[in-house]
Amino acid sequence: MYALISFDQTKAQKAVLSLSALLRQMLYGTQKNAITLKEEADFITHYVDLMRIRTGENVNIKLNISIPPSNDIFIAPVILISLVENAFKHGISPTMASFISINLFSDGEKIEFEIKNSNFPKNNSDKSGHGIGLKQVAKRLDLAYKDKYEWIKGVDDLNKIYYSKIIIYDTKLCDNR
Repeated sequence: MYALISFDQTKAQKAVLSLSALLRQMLYGTQKNAITLKEEADFITHYVDLMRIRTGENVNIKLNISIPPSNDIFIAPVILISLVENAFKHGISPTMASFISINLFSDGEKIEFEIKNSNFPKNNSDKSGHGIGLKQVAKRLDLAYKDKYEWIKGVDDLNKIYYSKIIIYDTKLCDNR
């Protein structure tokens, strides 16, 4: 953002707004057991908006959100963001065409979150990160939705695509504080 200020003030302003929204959600949303799906969708949208600024033209990013306008669908906060972060971390090449496709859907009965991205796995010498993101997602899903979710994930080695789909069958999760 510091560099953006020098050459694109409009982008820098958008980046600051997205970052402040992310920080606000991290501060307040994570103190609850549940937030509305709209709040989670907004968090993902702000994150993707911020990451779009960082990516080059070789990256095709699609974000589709289709949720009812009502605020009676709940989700454990920031449970999906690790998958989005991983997509940007492992799904983008600085030199090759890359893509990230994120879909969030709810019909009020269930929540479906699907993400697909090009797959550029780290080599053994890359020590950035510790591989805990997916483990954290699994733990959070088990804690919040024991026996009320499905998670299908893997790598299509032939097409070099990572995919992950979470279906949550408990949309009435409420803040128990």
